[in-house]
Amino acid sequence: MKSGTKAEAGEPTGNRRGRRSKEEILDATARVMALRGYAGTTISTITAETGLPRSAIYHHFHSKGGLLSAVMARGAGEFFAAMRAAHSDPPAGGTHRERMAWYLDRTAQVFTANPEFMRLHFLLMLSDEAAEAEVAEMNRQVRDEGRAYMRVMISSAFADQGPEIARAVAEELDYFTIAGFDGAFIASQADAGRTIAAQMAHLTDAMVALGEAAVARHKTPAPQGN
Repeated sequence: MKSGTKAEAGEPTGNRRGRRSKEEILDATARVMALRGYAGTTISTITAETGLPRSAIYHHFHSKGGLLSAVMARGAGEFFAAMRAAHSDPPAGGTHRERMAWYLDRTAQVFTANPEFMRLHFLLMLSDEAAEAEVAEMNRQVRDEGRAYMRVMISSAFADQGPEIARAVAEELDYFTIAGFDGAFIASQADAGRTIAAQMAHLTDAMVALGEAAVARHKTPAPQGN
């Protein structure tokens, strides 16, 4: 019987070993970050955790910044896949508030289920490595994709106003929305009683009020010159 796997099709052993060691390094780094935080995550701790030489880590990732960026890239893939799944069946009707609440509640569930990724993202934004090109680019990609999801949520909540106005409202409020989630996540880490889900009613009210004010502005004709 034929097998579809590359390994069974005769893929060189070195390639399989290289991929395996790379995944082992990423897994170990994620574990060390969770246990020791950013400061305790050094190349030495990763070599001790994996049993691999420093040369193997530098071969795959070139630097500590490159390694942490790769961990975040993998986490981002999982995080945004969860976002796509959470938003896969949006409501077609309802009020602005009902639609906005649907999106924000499901987004809060994704944030709550992925605290390690969010912690790493904030740590890398605030670390010395944030100035490195690899880390800065990964942070930019994560923020851009996050804002893109916020624009989808906002424009869907205000879809009854037509695509042009819905898009304009989303472009006005995407930064505010992601800032709201950033703040809710940090608050939840500082005080376990301040869950992200508990903050969603307030964020929903704020988003709807700001969005409806933006709709009114966009519907008001611009004053004509004399």
